[in-house]
Amino acid sequence: MRVEIVQKQDQRSGKLTSGTVKRILTSSHAHPHGIKVELDSGKIGRVQKIS
Repeated sequence: MRVEIVQKQDQRSGKLTSGTVKRILTSSHAHPHGIKVELDSGKIGRVQKIS
């Protein structure tokens, strides 16, 4: 699935990084700040948009 995430260091600026989900890191089905995922590139962040 293609998504856009915000990484921890980009939270203040709101810069989004796009990629394909490799695995889902959040154990609950919902989270107020977004589900945390790891992209194929190895980057980790919270989902902001689903492409």
